[in-house]
Amino acid sequence: MKTLKARLGRAFVGVALLAGATTAAAPVADAATPPLQAIVPVPVSVRAVTGSDHTLTTNTKIYTQAGSAQAKAVGDYLAGIFRASTGFPLPVSDAPSGTPADGISLLLSGADSRVGDQGYQLNSTSASVVLRATTAQGLFGGVQTLRQLLPGKIESPTVQQGPWTIPGADILDYPRFGYRGAMLDVARHFHPVATVKRYIDQLAQYKINNLHLHLADDQGWRIQIDSWPRLTTYGGSTQVGGGAGGYYTKAQYTEIVNYAASRFITVIPEIDMPGHTNAALASYAELNCNNTAPPLRTDTAVGYSSLCISKEITYTFVNDVIREVAALTPGPYFHLGGDEAQATSDADYRTFMNRVLPMVATAGKQVVGWHEIGKATLPATATPQFWGTTTSSTEVTNAVARGSKVILSPANKAYLDMKYNSSTPIGLSWAGYIEVQDAYNWNPGAYLSGVPESAVRGVESPLWTETVVTPANIDYLAFPRLPAHAELGWSPWSTHDWNTFRVRLGAQAPRWQAQGLDYYKSSQVPWETGSGNPGTCSLPAWDRASVYTGGATVSHNGHKWTAQWWTQGEEPGAGGQWGVWRDNGTC
Repeated sequence: MKTLKARLGRAFVGVALLAGATTAAAPVADAATPPLQAIVPVPVSVRAVTGSDHTLTTNTKIYTQAGSAQAKAVGDYLAGIFRASTGFPLPVSDAPSGTPADGISLLLSGADSRVGDQGYQLNSTSASVVLRATTAQGLFGGVQTLRQLLPGKIESPTVQQGPWTIPGADILDYPRFGYRGAMLDVARHFHPVATVKRYIDQLAQYKINNLHLHLADDQGWRIQIDSWPRLTTYGGSTQVGGGAGGYYTKAQYTEIVNYAASRFITVIPEIDMPGHTNAALASYAELNCNNTAPPLRTDTAVGYSSLCISKEITYTFVNDVIREVAALTPGPYFHLGGDEAQATSDADYRTFMNRVLPMVATAGKQVVGWHEIGKATLPATATPQFWGTTTSSTEVTNAVARGSKVILSPANKAYLDMKYNSSTPIGLSWAGYIEVQDAYNWNPGAYLSGVPESAVRGVESPLWTETVVTPANIDYLAFPRLPAHAELGWSPWSTHDWNTFRVRLGAQAPRWQAQGLDYYKSSQVPWETGSGNPGTCSLPAWDRASVYTGGATVSHNGHKWTAQWWTQGEEPGAGGQWGVWRDNGTC
């Protein structure tokens, strides 16, 4: 399960703890950040146009590219969000010819050529807002930025009081990497369709365009396979901790795939093999070398299971699974897992992969696998996914030398199931603690030795679910770190700056509150409350250049702070539980 949990023994997986606990009071922003300085991911170019603010009214209309059903669908999506919070009718109709003179227009013509197939340009004036792209996917990405130009309460499911003002601006934007992904493990704890759809909506608003679903592991099999029905009826009947488990019927899986597609997100199914297969081995005795089915497992150990490499029935089974899942999945990728196969010798591993890799190609898909898959001879179209905690990998560099590109998911930077700190109530810590700054401060284009940026397909944020039971648990571990990873995947490296990012991230809080998203209130981020200035401190403001000794008091981000020992340059609230500053609450 890509976590080296064999070192850990059993992980705590009992009743989910309250997700809102933190180790220190979260700092509060002094005032609301201007919308053009609060966009996540930060665009390539933003230019404010003073005196050109555009206000939505009850008469506002949404126009979409005439004759384009996909552009119309993006317009309907935008109208659905804005109608709920504004109460305005916001009719959607074909755009007239020429430059629109009013309303919000979503057009597939006239875009700067630099936007490519995922970017957009947005121009807002007092008369109109015009969003241009070359594809509907680009329009959809631009809509996510447009949402962030309005107050956070635009995300509310109930009617709110305006005004609804979009600042005058010219924005040009396109992604650094074409692949920006998130992985949700539904094998350790099963998560129903509604929860997955909710996560898809959260991913979409930060321009994530791939959802990797981890559908099978030792603790559960979660996708219906007609030719091997006991995989779900028996292998899917439990989960970590011994709960009821569950699985997706083919119709339910298709529902997830189609919903993701409506948000321009590609679903990538993972069936892990030859290890992480105890649920399958328990379901069918003939898949075991000794023809004896092991019991179902609900613990979190890893590395003990393996399909029987020498039996032909194994390859019949694998081919059936790949064929049936691929037929349900219109995207180009199939993920074979391939990690932590300690119960399989290297020779057997290569034998297995040499048989299985062509099956994926026959099913019309390109192979993705955790980086250990690089032990086999991969085609250039295959994508190893790096999950290690070092900055080098022989398997990856060998694959890159053969023409492959890599997805980066270093566990000590990108794993959303790692705890924020020692007091985090859920999550694991085998790869270390990952606070928001840790999640943000690494460069995917220069992370692995021997892997240039040109060989990086993109970034993915895995969320393993040994301790993740509810949608609130997902919220707490994914936010605010997922938007940090989204910015690494989308924004140019030249814009990378922790101090400006943390302010933009803090400005997302009113939006998340309106959406009912139960995020972790990191003490590293100045969170906006949506209620204006939290108060003015009479204490002197913290100064980065000043030297402070123990007992010194300052004000910062609307809070009072006391130094616990000598410090210079360490910002109050940025050091989490180990910071020099003690938070004495709001002013």
